[in-house]
Amino acid sequence: MPVIRIETRISAPVEVAFDLSRSIDLHKISTAHTNEEAVAGKTSGLIGMGESVTWRARHFGITQYLTSKITAYEKPHYFVDEMVSGAFKSFRHEHIFREEGDMTIMTDIFDYTSPLGALGKLVDFLFLKKYMMALLTERNRIVKEYAEAPAKQSSIPGL
Repeated sequence: MPVIRIETRISAPVEVAFDLSRSIDLHKISTAHTNEEAVAGKTSGLIGMGESVTWRARHFGITQYLTSKITAYEKPHYFVDEMVSGAFKSFRHEHIFREEGDMTIMTDIFDYTSPLGALGKLVDFLFLKKYMMALLTERNRIVKEYAEAPAKQSSIPGL
């Protein structure tokens, strides 16, 4: 099972980074290149404990649907979203936030299993892990950009 770990330093309060990270609307902005759209469950605003969202997106030229649910939640330091259905065999995405002086350290731990056994492992090795790393890095870049620019936050519902 590949595990991706990304740490992002953000010059903003931990509460701001936490809320932006669970914003459905900001997620849409960060995945605009895949035309990702929330089509069921929580489709706008801030997702919370026990809530789910179904995303429709285009990856590798194929329209895919993925439903994830918030399975752990400790505001403003931690939440987990886990796949309920989708292209992966499974995934668990931990979002961890800690304050360090006037900075927020945002850590993502994305633990996933590809389908198709040995073929899935080969796909991981050849390109999927790199692709997922790039998606998560871009998402974190957008969270950081909005967290560090209070004027931008007013355009995000729920903040």
